[in-house]
Amino acid sequence: MAPANTDADPNANASAGAGTTAGASAKTGDTPRPYHHGDLRRAILNTALDVISADGPSALSLRDLARRAGVSHAAPAHHFKDRTGLLTAIAAEGYELLAATLAQAADLKDAGVHYVRFAREHPAHFQVMFTPELLRANDLELTTARTLAGERLRTAVSAVPPEGRGTDPRLAGVAAWSLAHGFATLLLSHNLDGPVGDQDPEEVFRALTGMLFQPKSP
Repeated sequence: MAPANTDADPNANASAGAGTTAGASAKTGDTPRPYHHGDLRRAILNTALDVISADGPSALSLRDLARRAGVSHAAPAHHFKDRTGLLTAIAAEGYELLAATLAQAADLKDAGVHYVRFAREHPAHFQVMFTPELLRANDLELTTARTLAGERLRTAVSAVPPEGRGTDPRLAGVAAWSLAHGFATLLLSHNLDGPVGDQDPEEVFRALTGMLFQPKSP
């Protein structure tokens, strides 16, 4: 488990000159996504997330996003510079969302459940966040959000008594992250369709965590 939604557009004033027209609408396939000038950055992000959810990050191009959003070819580059910048912005937002989700957890087991919930609710973010070759590694927004998410995990791990997690909290964190991330990844790739079946995936994961981080019997 390495990371609050940023719907506000810090470039709202600049986006008014990015080639949009009043009444334009962003589109994903045949589904319109209406927006006004101040929402252009958000509209491009949403359209990109839809493309990633349907076809993966490899299908993403700024020119195609501009066409889908009904804006000029220069509009996506105005906000994100290039494809790497766009994917990095998506990953940073994902880590911010994950950090906010983990902050709501009551304990380590609940943090894992929240991690799985995040992956299910934000599959496009999840996919991009953990594909480092697609991202600008030294981006400040990304590194800050990733660090915050990691701190949320470490906080949950540190709250577990040593007898329930072992003497090395760092390795305990790796174990907890591996369990939650592995389960979420297998779930999203449909490799758990058989074992999970009609059961609530979060409840299944909660049961799995009962096999780890339990105080040892005296």
